[in-house]
Amino acid sequence: KDRSRQKPPLPLSLIKTNKHTHTMLSSSAAGRLTAGIRTSRALSRSLPSRSSAPRSSRLLRAPQTTSTASLVTPLLLRNQIPSLFYSTERILQLRTKKDAKSGAVLPKTIYDPSMEKENCGVGMVASLKSVASRKVVDDANEMLVRMSHRGGVGCCPASGDGAGMLFGMPDAFMRTKAKEALGVDLPPRGEYAVGNVFFPPENPDVLRDCKAIIERLTKQRGMTVLGWRPVPVDNSMLGQDPLDSEPDTEQIFIANTGAKKLSLRDFERELFRVRKMAEEEAAAMLGPESGFYINSLTSQTITYKGQLTPEQVSEYYLDIKDPSFITHLALVHSRFSTNTFPSWERAQPIRMMCHNGEINTLRGNKNWMFSRGGLMASDYFGNDTHQLLPATSDNMSDSGNFDSVLELMAK
Repeated sequence: KDRSRQKPPLPLSLIKTNKHTHTMLSSSAAGRLTAGIRTSRALSRSLPSRSSAPRSSRLLRAPQTTSTASLVTPLLLRNQIPSLFYSTERILQLRTKKDAKSGAVLPKTIYDPSMEKENCGVGMVASLKSVASRKVVDDANEMLVRMSHRGGVGCCPASGDGAGMLFGMPDAFMRTKAKEALGVDLPPRGEYAVGNVFFPPENPDVLRDCKAIIERLTKQRGMTVLGWRPVPVDNSMLGQDPLDSEPDTEQIFIANTGAKKLSLRDFERELFRVRKMAEEEAAAMLGPESGFYINSLTSQTITYKGQLTPEQVSEYYLDIKDPSFITHLALVHSRFSTNTFPSWERAQPIRMMCHNGEINTLRGNKNWMFSRGGLMASDYFGNDTHQLLPATSDNMSDSGNFDSVLELMAK
């Protein structure tokens, strides 16, 4: 924001700053200029263009329309609306705090060159009194959208590197949906879990087999599967890359109503065990990165994410737009993919956290965790501790490995 007295500041601006491009876009124009900004962002990246495989027949259910704005070059946008952008000259003035021509000292601004970074955007909104409200959801979505400059896109502005939101369990919303979709009344809060699960697209046999794995493991651990609910989505705004790999997403409802009722902590541990074992069994059946992925499976939180741009998250997942979807906690993430390729499952937040940056000692950390597996022990899991291993994998990003180890330590 420019605090200059000669010109009023732009309202709640979005700032994009790096070595090559320096732009400033007001929120009032963000919707109209998103495509142009993302085109500029894509051109500045050193990564090669994403593959442009032929569209499959499944794309017919999401007809695409080409926006005029998406064909406008960043240069043309700069010429048409120069007042919305920071030029390189303006950035240099802010860095030196002096006018390049006159040498006059400029009014103080909130610009700080030490904050110039090129990595993911993260944020959290929470009620300190744990009171659920719609405002938490709306504020979290606004925060995520205003961090679009922190996320990456491919050569198509509608193909994001990934974005998502993790929410404290929206209890009232889930009760309503369970009644509508399954005809059941959920147990008290904390005694049921809901998880969003990705399945390989348009493959009913694999969908049935993966569901059977989860249901069998859940029953073996003394819990009850109440049913499945297809998650309503709108994919009309997605680019070709995310559409080509778009999974089928369903919600599983699990109740702590077995013959022997578990404590809250043990309930969470058994849900963790079910998820780890289901993923390993599905990977053995389908291979790694098959499209089967459990976003979260807990009684406390639920994650909505995907290979999306920040603006697309709440538009894609219709649950988030529902006025009855209220929560006390929201964690958001806008991904800038660096050492791993974008995919639906690599989007964040993950199960317990979201991560901003890179782990430079990744290979060593993974090797040490793998070597410690033989020494790992748990009073609760006993001789079955191996069911939770391995904690790390080459098929996950550095953030995914960090989250996996964190979850293992916490559970």
